[in-house]
Amino acid sequence: MPTLSRGMSSRHLLLLAALGSLLLVAGGAPAAPEGECVTIDDFASAKAGELPPNWKLRKSAGKGVYSVQEENGVRFLRAVSRGLGIQAAREHGWDLTNYPVLAWAWRVREFPKGADERESKTNDSALAIYAVFPHSPISVKAVKYIWSERVPADTHLTSNLGLTQVRVLRSGAAKAGEWVEERVNVLESYRQYFGESEAPKPIGIAVLTDSDDTKSQAQGDYANFRVCRQ
Repeated sequence: MPTLSRGMSSRHLLLLAALGSLLLVAGGAPAAPEGECVTIDDFASAKAGELPPNWKLRKSAGKGVYSVQEENGVRFLRAVSRGLGIQAAREHGWDLTNYPVLAWAWRVREFPKGADERESKTNDSALAIYAVFPHSPISVKAVKYIWSERVPADTHLTSNLGLTQVRVLRSGAAKAGEWVEERVNVLESYRQYFGESEAPKPIGIAVLTDSDDTKSQAQGDYANFRVCRQ
């Protein structure tokens, strides 16, 4: 698996710190009920055209980026970024021992022009999912999974002095415009990338569709977030 290390930019440091403040102040979530999978958010009760309940933004400008949409009776979160890089985060704690897998569906609608996540000057992604962990009173650790247009799948990137560990989960435009189901073992990812046998309880998830470094536009959709036993 290729591994690349990238220096910490001020933008990504701000993103990480803001994400921590969004989730750490929310406190712990109730224990998940028993079952093969537990839904974090399927947006079924959210109002179309608005930011879904329980999701928080790093900046108010994100209200123009993320909104719930509906197709064929199914609700999902749409992201349309025009030169912006703003995360949306949802607090949700869960037990990785019993529910190590994070599952969701996503769909690329438009890749940011000229993006390459290996370079800080072009580090934009049409789709990115974070599993977020506590780290300090003002920051968090995160495992970030991205769909890149050109960086090969399974490439490992690091940023924010190692606090953000990035895996290119999917690469290329072959399935752009299609819904793709994903399942990742967050527990294994945390152990592999942070080199720790024990993982803390996650405090939430976040999404980022960004295009600020490339000064272009990116669009993508997210749906049906769950944590699963396998």
